[in-house]
Amino acid sequence: MSDKFRIIGGGRLLGEVHVGGAKNSVLKLMAATLLAEGTFTISNVPDIADVEIMSDLLTRMGCTVTHTGSAVSITVPAAPLHRADYDLVRKMRASINVLGPLVARVGEAEVALPGGDAIGPRPLDLHIRGLEALGATAKIEHGFVVAKAPNGLTGARIDLDFPSVGATENVMTAAVLAKGTTVIDNAAREPDVVDVGEFLNAMGAKISGLGTSTITIEGVEKLHPADHATLPDRIIAGTWAFAAAITQGDITVRGANPDHLEIPFEKLTSAGAIITTAEDGFRVRMESRAHAVDVATLPYPGFPTDLQPMIIAMNATADGNSIVTENVFEGRFMFVNELGRLGADIHVEGHHASIKGVTQLSGAPVVATDIRAGVGLVLAGLVADGETIVEDAFHIDRGFPGFAEALCALGANVERI
Repeated sequence: MSDKFRIIGGGRLLGEVHVGGAKNSVLKLMAATLLAEGTFTISNVPDIADVEIMSDLLTRMGCTVTHTGSAVSITVPAAPLHRADYDLVRKMRASINVLGPLVARVGEAEVALPGGDAIGPRPLDLHIRGLEALGATAKIEHGFVVAKAPNGLTGARIDLDFPSVGATENVMTAAVLAKGTTVIDNAAREPDVVDVGEFLNAMGAKISGLGTSTITIEGVEKLHPADHATLPDRIIAGTWAFAAAITQGDITVRGANPDHLEIPFEKLTSAGAIITTAEDGFRVRMESRAHAVDVATLPYPGFPTDLQPMIIAMNATADGNSIVTENVFEGRFMFVNELGRLGADIHVEGHHASIKGVTQLSGAPVVATDIRAGVGLVLAGLVADGETIVEDAFHIDRGFPGFAEALCALGANVERI
């Protein structure tokens, strides 16, 4: 029997929350430590299940991983093992981020095809083509990505068909130890990619253009350990913003960077939210029923796909009709059927969801299919009449530490069972 969230709907969320380090950054930072021998310390680490999985993966590769509060120390050996087995990789998509560092540092890597959230196919073609452009041989064999570069890597110009975060990071972490210059065109611009790049630069890499669509890497012979603080989790921060809007609440979010949420804030303002920003966070107030807003998910700086379930949950009870278009992960709409069990009026056609706002949802048992879908269902349950049970809470645990406790501190009636 897996844990569940039990929610009794009704009431506004009021109060203050603090946002910790980003899941989408810290796992990649941990993987990047494989590039140098010695001890690294990563701070502002969130207390989530995926950090434990990455810790286990690095331990199996010969590293020593120690957790102290919100910091993780990783001691990397002179010759880390190059195989990442399926039993761990299947649990978490970010496991693929050990591929680039291992090929660059050890000259070979065998990484099982990754698992993670059920949000649609996320092929590794761009990762493989990027490593091949740097001179590695790479193929999928017996369920593993097998890459080899016994004579090292050589810089190249790499044009990505899509600004994939994972492919950008894998190419970048491989190119830092390549001979010569590598240029990544159509690179991902997400703050998490910038965070990894800044960590690599602190280790002695020479990377420029972070946060733009063209990243240039001058290869170096060797990197060294460094300490780094994980950037704030913009998805969790954005989730609290939508939680305030959905419940007609008033939430102050500390420890977040509002500059990373420009488009979501535009949508929330259009929906009627009142947003004020400060150096250490922001405040979101909603004093009436939300107005329905259209949105299309896009790579950063566009509207994040990871906040798509939250804006659908808001539109489900908003005044008016809306269309949400998913341009990143086609499986994101899997949770719409579950939202329909709560009484939402949503029709999906291709990568568009047409939503007719209803005045009231009604509680029912639903199932989380991934991290963000699970959170979106919990938020919908907060404004549903009666009891909502969200099953498979382990999905939420992978990306949202202490979610039930934080909701209760804001006045919600939520418990874990």
